[in-house]
Amino acid sequence: MPTVADLARALETAAPLAYQESYDNAGLQCGDPQAEITGVLIALDCTPAVLDEALSRDCNVVVAHHPVIFRPLKSLTGATEVERTVLKALKNNIAIYAAHTNLDNVRHGVNRKLGEKLGLQNLRILAPTSGNLAKLITYVPPTYTETVLQALYQAGAGQIGDYSDCSFRSDGVGTFTPGSATQPFQGQPGQPETTAEQRLEVLLPLHQQKNVLRALRQAHPYEEVAYEIVKLENENQEVGAGMLGELPQELTPVAFRQQLRTILGVPVVKHTDFDRPIRRVALCGGAGSFLLNKARAAGADAYVTGDLKYHEFFGPEGDLLLCDVGHFESEQFTSELFQELLTSTFSSTFAVLIAETLTNPVRYDF
Repeated sequence: MPTVADLARALETAAPLAYQESYDNAGLQCGDPQAEITGVLIALDCTPAVLDEALSRDCNVVVAHHPVIFRPLKSLTGATEVERTVLKALKNNIAIYAAHTNLDNVRHGVNRKLGEKLGLQNLRILAPTSGNLAKLITYVPPTYTETVLQALYQAGAGQIGDYSDCSFRSDGVGTFTPGSATQPFQGQPGQPETTAEQRLEVLLPLHQQKNVLRALRQAHPYEEVAYEIVKLENENQEVGAGMLGELPQELTPVAFRQQLRTILGVPVVKHTDFDRPIRRVALCGGAGSFLLNKARAAGADAYVTGDLKYHEFFGPEGDLLLCDVGHFESEQFTSELFQELLTSTFSSTFAVLIAETLTNPVRYDF
């Protein structure tokens, strides 16, 4: 049976922990990594009520979007809901795993799911990151080019957008003199050697550097592998905050807000005045005020997010339709995303269930 550690690896392949924000605390919150999984319950938040549901449905793992342990715990006495949740999980051998801003920041994460639900096309990241890509350059004998490249691809290199197995190669000549105690792939110890080589170049995410270099050394025929790692400042179109897309056809602001209410099931949309047609839409699940200027700069007609403050509605008025649909409501489809990721990886090995317990603390009166 798969273990909690197997589940963590699967989720971290889809949403690497390296992509979480510095303030975040994603990953395994509590529980035994080697415990075999009987079932997984998915929720936006892990609360004592969610743990009760997990017990009743024979699930010993809760996967949540928001980390229950967000700030360091100074005690475990049950004085707060966070402490009560952690204690209950530990007493009942339930592991808690959270994928938060790392799942927000990947291309196929929370924001893409919301964009798809809203029917947006041509989805791309609103605010791509930079500084998390590198280029690997290495030199191999031509007969080993394909072997080395395949190893690098399998280790996570060579991906550019929707294109995989990407590389550049050029022919050249390598020179070396093997030391007296060496066993060179070509040539004799102590004798200068000149040989044909190919220079290979591939892109890789920085967090995969160790894996890629390990694969390079294992696949390369030389005793001493020559390589260079060059950190890049290129924008990474696979990682970043928010999402931008287009509606299939223009909608009036009234029609667009009605569509939001229908799709998201929200009774109220807080919004600015705006009287132009809506076609290009920016969005960010959760609290997204930090991307407001990015949405305006991208030429968005509307920006959909949650947790906007009163004064944040002033500046955009007339520039775009600013819509606050609520924090929970903008992230509600994250549970479906988790379910799709886990079922595609583990098939029918164990049940992957979406919690029926409502964790949204906000209520509306009319």
